[in-house]
Amino acid sequence: MTEDMLFEENNEEKNSLNNIKNEIFDWVHNITVILTAVILLFIFVFRIVGVDGESMEPTLHDRDWLVISDLFYEPEQGDIVVLAKKSFLEGKMIVKRVIATEGQEIDIDFQRGVVYIDGREIDEPYIADKTRRQFDMTFPITVPEDCVFVMGDNRNHSADSRDASLGMVHKSNIHGRLILRILPLSGFGKVK
Repeated sequence: MTEDMLFEENNEEKNSLNNIKNEIFDWVHNITVILTAVILLFIFVFRIVGVDGESMEPTLHDRDWLVISDLFYEPEQGDIVVLAKKSFLEGKMIVKRVIATEGQEIDIDFQRGVVYIDGREIDEPYIADKTRRQFDMTFPITVPEDCVFVMGDNRNHSADSRDASLGMVHKSNIHGRLILRILPLSGFGKVK
């Protein structure tokens, strides 16, 4: 072997090693960027929360896992939200449905189990049963500014805005609205 041939072989080995090192560096760099982006998204845009209890059945079930977001969120009637209020369940996060927003009048006919918003009966295909459980709020009642009235879909097994200890929920107590259910996998996707 000539000296030139040895030199070329060494260069090829060095180039091959450099290519492998560059490839590894690229992979590590890309994985780091992706993980950082995912972490930042889940810190500032999305949160993962679990459902604890039966108050949202049949829509959501105990131990479902949800992705929520409060980015540019303004509560709307029908939204499923995660909220916490210090005066209610020691500030524990709960999942409920927005039934009425600020300025709307809510009335409930507990005999018929029907909910009215601004005098009109609302269609509630998502509830487990008619609304019969009354608690201590007096109806009709108008939702104050920057607040919402929430109830669970399992109306007769849900502590919600009908209970004065929760009452009207200020928007600042809402941690986000439901984006999608991630677990169980059989229920993965958007929830209505």
